[in-house]
Amino acid sequence: MNKVELLAPAGDLERLKVAVIYGADAVYLGGQIFGLRAAAKNFTMEDIKEGIAFAHKHGVKVFVTANIIPHNDDLTELPKYLKKISELGVDAVIVSDPGTFDIVQETIPDMEIHISTQANNTNYSTVNFWHKLGAKRVVLARELSFNEIKEIRSNIPDDVDLEAFVHGAMCMSYSGRCLLSNYMIERDANRGECAHPCRWKYYLVEEKRPGEYMPVIEDEEGTYIMNSKDLCMIEYIPDIIESGITSLKIEGRMKTTHYVATVVRAYRMAIDSYYNNPSEWKFDPMWLEEIKKASHRDFTTGFYIKKPDNKEHIYDSNNHNKGCDFVGIVKEYDEKTQIATIEQRNRFFVGDNIEITGPKGKGINIVINEMWDEEGNTMEVAPHPKQIVRFKIDHKVEPYYILRKEKK
Repeated sequence: MNKVELLAPAGDLERLKVAVIYGADAVYLGGQIFGLRAAAKNFTMEDIKEGIAFAHKHGVKVFVTANIIPHNDDLTELPKYLKKISELGVDAVIVSDPGTFDIVQETIPDMEIHISTQANNTNYSTVNFWHKLGAKRVVLARELSFNEIKEIRSNIPDDVDLEAFVHGAMCMSYSGRCLLSNYMIERDANRGECAHPCRWKYYLVEEKRPGEYMPVIEDEEGTYIMNSKDLCMIEYIPDIIESGITSLKIEGRMKTTHYVATVVRAYRMAIDSYYNNPSEWKFDPMWLEEIKKASHRDFTTGFYIKKPDNKEHIYDSNNHNKGCDFVGIVKEYDEKTQIATIEQRNRFFVGDNIEITGPKGKGINIVINEMWDEEGNTMEVAPHPKQIVRFKIDHKVEPYYILRKEKK
């Protein structure tokens, strides 16, 4: 049985390495141009080179996004950019525009091409169209049910990969075709600059009563009528695999290292559990509880089961739920002294109960009894971002293990 691919987001080099270590089969990233996440840190050419070397060493593929809707000026640098990332060893390029597709084929003809969800791929005729042109993979639109995906799979060649989002933020518009950001703040969503105005608070104003703001839903906090829930399909791994999807995509190139580690780890466990015994697979609530320890909104199954209704949006807040604070990441560990070197990410104190989790197995809990800075001075609190601290952990840990504590 060919296993499905678990595809993880990489917003920067650290998150790429974490995605690889925590179980991704492939990662997708954006360079500093031509990608749809302009606000992400994204990758320099040196970062891409290092990231590819790290991923390939672990048997993981690297896909690079070039999926903006380009204007004429964008095309000038595109061939040079494509040649460079090809030389670095990228495994595939993700595109949404036919012109970009054509330039990729002309410039780097041996490169595997994936068609972005931005191309609105909702039927088997579209998939076959791209396949005939030479695309290896089509990323399906989010607006498809399991039944529609099965119908697509039964009407396309076996060698076409189907990729679909299974986890992460949902757009309130049709496959990202939203003009709110362009109109309200002059930031073009289809050029990677979306300001997410769908998450803002809105009131109703009647034409003849300017300045009189009325909540769309009668409550003193206003309303977030376009604030969609997050997609989460971890309870439906068998349905996903049996529908014909070949790559399970996690959204989140702008999410934290903790988010990437936590979500990838949970889906890795769920997928591996399925392949260990497909006929007896059972959903383990622990996987969902693990996901909830990362920052998230309330969850939805999107269009997979049924068309979303008015319950698939969050009307009273645009805040994320946050089960745990990400407080640090392991840099080194000395087995003889049991002293761990930690890079701080959020403030923590001597006396705190910390959970430490790695790619496999259950997390461990410790209480920090004593802590030192880089010079060996004792300290009671680690308050500074990316501060290096050391303390004893009487269990073996490895670089990129995550430290977190319950949010109070």
